[in-house]
Amino acid sequence: MTALESLRGLVVIDEAQRQTNLAPVLRVLADRKASPATFLLLGSAAPELVRGVSETLAGRVAFMDMAGFDLEEAGVDQWKRLWQRGGFPRSFLAENDAASFTWRQDFIRTFLEMDLRQYGVQVAPPALRRLWNMLAHYHGQVGNTSEIGRSLGEAHTTVKRHIDILTGALVLRQLQPWHENIAKRQVKSPKLYIRDSGLMHALLNLGSGADLESHPKVGASWEGFCIETILSRVGERNAWFWGTHGQAELDLLVFHRGRRFGFEFKFADAPGTTRSMHIARADLKLEKLFVVYPGSGGSYPLTDWAEVIAIGDLESRVTEMFT
Repeated sequence: MTALESLRGLVVIDEAQRQTNLAPVLRVLADRKASPATFLLLGSAAPELVRGVSETLAGRVAFMDMAGFDLEEAGVDQWKRLWQRGGFPRSFLAENDAASFTWRQDFIRTFLEMDLRQYGVQVAPPALRRLWNMLAHYHGQVGNTSEIGRSLGEAHTTVKRHIDILTGALVLRQLQPWHENIAKRQVKSPKLYIRDSGLMHALLNLGSGADLESHPKVGASWEGFCIETILSRVGERNAWFWGTHGQAELDLLVFHRGRRFGFEFKFADAPGTTRSMHIARADLKLEKLFVVYPGSGGSYPLTDWAEVIAIGDLESRVTEMFT
């Protein structure tokens, strides 16, 4: 209080999560009549930090999630490099693939052994490392905590708690399912994604583009990379996935101004429509469906309700539609 009370203007506090008693002090300062200072807190959104700020500073705080480099910052012509290395600046800007891969491996180790402990997470690093490695193999799939728990020899409740820790630390995404009132059994568990594609590749020990493109998870990696690109523009509160037990699914469902848009992600040169797309369009009453692919042939219409978008056009197209 002594250090902060006399400050004026914009006050930036870095690594705010390390000062666990900061939120009560800021509440007092934020309630001053003159409001002489605005506080910008920087740091990782660990569960303890978010919970403390949310409870103590309710109505006084706004959140902004900052991801790594996106396509606009990296340049659309650098999408392969961004996909392979991920958005962390030191990884993306590394001198070569080997240096980038080494940085990401070191990051994973220090994150588990040091950063999470500073946030108050008292889970053994080897346990979280085993889970994180397994989640890389589950990337793009519906999370089954019971199945994962059996593989790791842990209770499903423990697995769920550890997944929530990784989600709160912004390294894992749980994409929630959308339930429509239709006469079909629908998937009700979230899909799991490693948020940074470069970290996912490091967890799978994929050190080069050739390793990635020959790996069975290349399609799932592509899906996660495109989803993060889109969510950086539309926000995660407006996005879901949809699936039925009859194998029909939609990779991403986005709501915008009362309208529904669907996205499918295909790691193929010339994607077309599928039976699943037709079912999703009919059941969800989609305004339009977009198929994102890595090809160089540009964007083009598939039907009057479906369009293929090349990765180079994705960010500009999404910005055009949802802003």
